[in-house]
Amino acid sequence: MTWDELRLEIADGVGHIVLDRPDQGNAIDLGMARALMEAARVCDDDGAVRAVLITGAGARFCVGGDLRSFANQGDKLADHLLEITGYLHAAISHLARMDAPVVVAAHGAAAGAGLSLVCMADVAIASPATRFRVGYTAIGLTPDGSSTYYLPRLVGLRRAQRLLFTNESLDAEEALEWGILTEVVDGDDALAGRARQLAGYLAQGPTLAFGAVKRLLLASDASELEPQLEREGQAIAAAAATADAAEGITAFFEKRDPDFSGS
Repeated sequence: MTWDELRLEIADGVGHIVLDRPDQGNAIDLGMARALMEAARVCDDDGAVRAVLITGAGARFCVGGDLRSFANQGDKLADHLLEITGYLHAAISHLARMDAPVVVAAHGAAAGAGLSLVCMADVAIASPATRFRVGYTAIGLTPDGSSTYYLPRLVGLRRAQRLLFTNESLDAEEALEWGILTEVVDGDDALAGRARQLAGYLAQGPTLAFGAVKRLLLASDASELEPQLEREGQAIAAAAATADAAEGITAFFEKRDPDFSGS
């Protein structure tokens, strides 16, 4: 099953979702967000899918939102981001609550919503050269894709605050040490094989039990996922209407440090 921005291949119990905008670093635009939601729904509904594997085509796993498409929206950016996050968050909800465990294999870069996908995964692996960065506040926006839900649970509040406010990047070994990753695999070629091995192994496991474990873990915190996703969607849309968001995006393309005004 193929969309313009994404491919879904189902075989041997594994639904393999491939983010397929390699020339754009698999940046998430409206089309990819919609395709990801549709692919996640197919995997959720198809009883033959007992594990899901998410990878990215090209040199990078996912650099986050498609800032070029954001910059083209003008004063419609807030509505545009509400639509994108609506699809993206529906995809996250399907992936998080379906019975099938989700394996994410990241290489090159996982930033913004790409990092959110890594954090959402039941098993997250990466090659040693992969870099991880939140990045939203660097352009005057707020996080989406469930990162404010999962990141504090994985790394603790103080480390989450550090990443969200400073936008520093982590290498793969640091991400493993901090609890973002399950495993670091030796090289991109080995990563692909290990990802298929893990997904195949999980596809052979007790799928309904896996699903119950996933939902129990989600319910183990006082905050439920969907209300948090709604808050994230509203917050990023509100941030998109600020002068700092306009400045941040402009500065990104002008390759200079942004001059935020706090408005």
